[in-house]
Amino acid sequence: MTQIYLAVYGNDSKSLILLIAWLPAAISVVFVYTIRAMTLERQPNELHMFYHFLYVSFFLALFIMGMTIAQNLVTFSSSAYAASASVVIFLLFVPLFISIKEELNIWEQNNQQPISLPEVKIDNMIHQQESTNPSPMAKSKGKTSCLANVFLNKPERGEDYSILQALLSTDMLILFISTFCGLGTNLTAVDNLGQIGESLGYPAKTIKSYVSLLSIWNFFGRIFSGSVSEILLVKYKFPRPVMLSLVLFLSCIGLLMIAFPIPGSIYITSIIVGFSFGAQMPLIFAIISELFGLKHYSTLFNWGLLASPLGSYVLNVKVTGPLYDREALKELAVKGLLSKGAVQELVCMGSQYYRLSFVILACVCCFGGLASLVLVIRTREFYKVDIYNKFRDESQQK
Repeated sequence: MTQIYLAVYGNDSKSLILLIAWLPAAISVVFVYTIRAMTLERQPNELHMFYHFLYVSFFLALFIMGMTIAQNLVTFSSSAYAASASVVIFLLFVPLFISIKEELNIWEQNNQQPISLPEVKIDNMIHQQESTNPSPMAKSKGKTSCLANVFLNKPERGEDYSILQALLSTDMLILFISTFCGLGTNLTAVDNLGQIGESLGYPAKTIKSYVSLLSIWNFFGRIFSGSVSEILLVKYKFPRPVMLSLVLFLSCIGLLMIAFPIPGSIYITSIIVGFSFGAQMPLIFAIISELFGLKHYSTLFNWGLLASPLGSYVLNVKVTGPLYDREALKELAVKGLLSKGAVQELVCMGSQYYRLSFVILACVCCFGGLASLVLVIRTREFYKVDIYNKFRDESQQK
């Protein structure tokens, strides 16, 4: 978005709102006709294709990061911005070319001479299955009360929980606290990063650069935590909640670097905060699917996501904002700029205005990390076994 904005409008901040308004809508209108229901079996090389998409997106992120740094060091002309945006747009369409090539390969395979297979009649098998499986009415007679199912007859970890069973479980409460603390503190840092840079005396061009770096490292964090945690879990039975704890403690370091900055530390801070913020998302949602099953995953997914804006609201609006305003009002009063009935812009220079609030945020994030360690202890036996074995058994039965 940044590269396209610079290429189309230049450095005109008012036009950015216009770009945000028309570009996503235009993309939706153009590509809405490509959406269709598809009933296809899994392809043998789909993982290979996924890695192709991943490599393209990874290269795109590296290119944008390089352009962000270069644009901060060198003044780009309008033609240079246009060239950069052209490369970005080309890389965005590379996955489409990969998909077309793969679709052509599948089409060629389907047009080959089909292999004749003997017919198998399954009428008797269906009849036997109907006779052995009890009817829904028979099943309903043995059902227990709703409260007993929610609190007493909970399934084992990894099995399909009902919505109430999952929401009222201790594991979900711990995970919700960790999400509230982790994503809430990181979102607060992201929301205030521009004003933090302004308070520390960075120019507007530098602020744009490290905000872009934060977004790019958000992407790297998602890729890293998703892929590395999966490799460690499959090969070494390394529990995914342990990585969540490590990411939360890493986030504490970034928050403390905002509270106690040194010259140039804002770049390192943006990388740490962006990386840890992105890394938490795949871990949280993967843990939900592993502990509570996939039957009601969409609802539980959104419940976990609810902790993010809730934490951001409490920590940003109720903690960071009032503390900053209090420090800024003190500064204005000391300088004699706070007059009765006058409206002053509460922007002050210095690191002390965010110090207390971000020390509090670091403590909250550390508490979230400690809470996730409790989840590690509770689920250590669960992650010692092969949690994906049941899915392999089901696929073999099918």
